Amino acid sequence: MEPSKVLLLGNLEYPLTTALLEILRSSSGRRPTQLQLESLKLEAPFRNVEISQIVSDSRPQLILLILPPCDDSSSETLVQEIRSAAPSASLIVAIQNCRPEKMLKLLEGGVADFLAFPFKAADVLPRIWRVLDHGPDSKSLTRKLKMKLGLRQLIGASPVFLNELNKIPLVANCDVNILITGETGTGKELCARAIHYLSSRASQPLIPINCGATPIDLLENELFGHERGAFTGATRSQPGLVQEASGGTLFLDEIDCMPPLAQVKLLRFIQEKEYRPLGSTKTRKADVRIISATNTPIEEAVRDGKFRQDLYFRINIIPIKLPPLRDRPDDIPLLTSHFVNKYAAEFGKRVDGLSPQAMRSLKTYHWPGNVRELEHIIERAIALSDKSLLHELDVPTSTVTDDAMISFQQAKAKMVKDFEVTYINGLLLAHQGNITRAAQVARKNRRAFWQLIRKHGIDVNKFKPTTSPM
Repeated sequence: MEPSKVLLLGNLEYPLTTALLEILRSSSGRRPTQLQLESLKLEAPFRNVEISQIVSDSRPQLILLILPPCDDSSSETLVQEIRSAAPSASLIVAIQNCRPEKMLKLLEGGVADFLAFPFKAADVLPRIWRVLDHGPDSKSLTRKLKMKLGLRQLIGASPVFLNELNKIPLVANCDVNILITGETGTGKELCARAIHYLSSRASQPLIPINCGATPIDLLENELFGHERGAFTGATRSQPGLVQEASGGTLFLDEIDCMPPLAQVKLLRFIQEKEYRPLGSTKTRKADVRIISATNTPIEEAVRDGKFRQDLYFRINIIPIKLPPLRDRPDDIPLLTSHFVNKYAAEFGKRVDGLSPQAMRSLKTYHWPGNVRELEHIIERAIALSDKSLLHELDVPTSTVTDDAMISFQQAKAKMVKDFEVTYINGLLLAHQGNITRAAQVARKNRRAFWQLIRKHGIDVNKFKPTTSPM
């Protein structure tokens, strides 16, 4: 196997350069790596032919660029010059304290990945090898196919949605941790799956876990596993999800619900790439990318001391915020068409679309359950209808009507009732009939929430998932 040629560009007096160089030299016995070192003083003018000449003459497969903190546009200029001088080489930037918006600009400029200080060999070396194995030459028909498959479930054309969607191809191959935020039903898991399947980890597992749906006393065991005899009933060893996701991606949904002890262990794993199963005296290593998601303002949990600030900074290297459906009503026809085609084919029916009145009803609804609620409404309508065109009564939503013949109090009471029914239905739909979780999101105690359900005669069972017969 011919060794890979790596060019390190950085000021030898800069701590990041010396730390990274030490790791690279220590790796020579594990994988053939030829290192050519050039000292570059980054305070020199960037439009200097010397920089381009160094890169061009070296003809490296990978360039490691050490940058000082991103505080101006000089780093973007340097990246552009290096990419022009070596278009066939992959570029990894080592940096300290870089803002997310600056990282996105550097990704747009051609950076493949980022290394953050302090460096750990267990983090740095797999990233370097992964970039070498999936360099620019691999971006061919396979890459285009992955783009199509990875993003086809995320549908929309509104600017507020495309602004977040366009980040996905940029951050997919960059191995930094990502925090996806958005209301329930906005497509956070679809977004995580798109990032995974567009990344160089696509051939490895994507393992999701819902931290809010996993009992607190079992979450640590689910993540890190246990040894035989670790607790009563542990008759055999069991690997955790971290081990199952090794080489791939771990998706932590509702991470704001993670208990304090699990937060401590997750933080250590992210920092050191190592963990210890319950009941074990030995540490284990795993190369895993972390994508997290939350449907609540996690910053409030940080301020209240319920979520560790240092862990928040570690999982939120690049944020992606998915907008609610009510903020992109022009996407409703696109989404509706997609779901109509999907479920008409699934149920073996011919459905051409919706009437103008039905579409107007969907576009004026406030969608507390977001895209997931829209999908369920279309699915139910097609399942129950034998028409080729769905009408307003086929897609019932709670909309404001013009009741000019009733009193103010009557109109107010009607709107309150309609809101409560719609809101409760949306929560139960989003949480598959789980009253406890729906009450938590509504910030009401379970008994009060159950009384509202009884008040409006809502059948909780219809929201619970059905089990297919064996």
